[in-house]
Amino acid sequence: MGRIVLVVRLVLADIRRHQAQALMLLLAVTVATATMALGLSLRDVSDALYEQTRAATAGPDVVALSGDTGPAVTSALASLAKDPEVIAHHGPYRIVYADLATRDSTSSPVVVHGFAEKPGAIDRPLVTSGQWVRSGGTVLERGFATALGVGIGDHVTIAGRSYPVVGIAVTAATSIYPWAAQIGPGGGPSDYSGLAWMTRSDARALASSHDLPVTLALDLKLRDAAATEAFRHAHRDSTAGINFHSWQFKAEQDKVILKDSQPILVVGSWLLSLLAITGVTALAAGRAAAQTRRAGLLKAVGAAPGLIAAVLLTEYLALALAGDALGLVIARLTVPAIASPTASRIGDVAGPTGATVVAATALAVAVAVLSTLRPTLRALRTATVTALSATAYQPRHRPWLSALSALLPTPFLLGLRLTARRPGRGVLQAFSCATTVVAIVALLALYAQPERGYGLDGSSALPNLRGEHDRRLMLAVAILVIALAVVNTITFTWTTAIEARANMAIARTLGATPGQVTAGLSMAQLLPSLFGAIAGVPLGIVLFLGFSARNAIMPPMGSVFAVALATLLATAALTALPARWAARRPVAPTLSAETA
Repeated sequence: MGRIVLVVRLVLADIRRHQAQALMLLLAVTVATATMALGLSLRDVSDALYEQTRAATAGPDVVALSGDTGPAVTSALASLAKDPEVIAHHGPYRIVYADLATRDSTSSPVVVHGFAEKPGAIDRPLVTSGQWVRSGGTVLERGFATALGVGIGDHVTIAGRSYPVVGIAVTAATSIYPWAAQIGPGGGPSDYSGLAWMTRSDARALASSHDLPVTLALDLKLRDAAATEAFRHAHRDSTAGINFHSWQFKAEQDKVILKDSQPILVVGSWLLSLLAITGVTALAAGRAAAQTRRAGLLKAVGAAPGLIAAVLLTEYLALALAGDALGLVIARLTVPAIASPTASRIGDVAGPTGATVVAATALAVAVAVLSTLRPTLRALRTATVTALSATAYQPRHRPWLSALSALLPTPFLLGLRLTARRPGRGVLQAFSCATTVVAIVALLALYAQPERGYGLDGSSALPNLRGEHDRRLMLAVAILVIALAVVNTITFTWTTAIEARANMAIARTLGATPGQVTAGLSMAQLLPSLFGAIAGVPLGIVLFLGFSARNAIMPPMGSVFAVALATLLATAALTALPARWAARRPVAPTLSAETA
């Protein structure tokens, strides 16, 4: 117990002394784990929302639909209702295909279900506001009404006739908005459609007065809800011309709107994790000398290597696990909005599953371990006397570097020497810049794709929910990537300035001005960023093409290369402030501290 208390006290003391570094690690892990948890939770949440809506609305197990309306079809549907496996049914009822317009001229295809004024045993739409259908009025499906911006008391025009909206409801008998059409007019595919309900007499009058296409539908409740495929095969030959839509099909159709959301979030979490690793690695490298001295002090008082490793690693692991917990909480609070872009489903969303928690925690631990393992091992391998007497890092002398840098202007000379003396730091900066460019290029490519709206003519009167949802998610991921990259760039510059303060002080004694030192520190970040920006352009294009359709449109190459240039300019601007602060430090105290 005494060792555990000692480790905890040492870790808390170190966190208090390095609050900025602790906050960065916490932020990086939180963002990465929250994004991953969101991506992994979408599929499960979509299933949960459908199941809860189905339970609340007595959703059918199978919906039988036919584009024909003759006596033969009516007889075939009636025979389905008498099947021994069917324990309840609703219908047949009419589905009328029409057009709907609002007062502000927003138009959309709509399917009108003719229902009784008193709902039956199955397929009982749940009225979330207003009342159920009455003569002369219509009830709109909630996802459709939300897209239209229509509420109770508003009027809509269906096939040229005005109807008041008397209620808003949800159902599990059809897929979410905008896929209410099911089989479409005449039994074939149809455009995106919303759903409305009317009384049976109003739906019949609507269809007959305008000669609109009509589909007959029958809702079936089976003895075994899981046996929908067997039921369909049993009636495949005897009910030619009838389509069967099972509840499993509708649940899968709900996920179509999230088809690209999960890859965006999961791949985004990878990018954020890589940025987190690079940033925390830079922090750990910047503190390597202090950690080595700390290990030396612990060795001097008799601490075993295991205890020293526990002290050095526990701080990062504890912060990573705290960030993991915070990220899971954020995912739990955010996932309902992301998993349900429409308002067509109801229900509560459970937290991330056990598998998601394990994956997010493994990611957090990986970020902490991969970032700090090397500095920890170096500290453990350093002899006690060496660790206690260690001063400034002494780079190896490279004659070729001295000869090359002597031909360059002073800022380039200083920047090149700083980069070459710590190539690992340069690789991290290049990696961070490349990751940022990859995310922004993928975002540009996504926004370059044309989106067909849900209007009657394919216009944007009703926006494409799937496209808008994907763009918002990609924009959010790109913003998070940029934010972490900004923090990383400032961290790299700050760490480089701290480690090179003795060299920069010597350069100033030899005639370098504070402005040249500032430019040199910025150049040390710009040189690797240049290679990262160049590499990020093709990598971003490859990433987009890997998850896009074959007919995807590439963004203008001018805008793509402008992203790389803007990233370099932003890097220069971000490095200016910490570099200028470090360059203006007095020379004498710096040299005195290094030689003490």
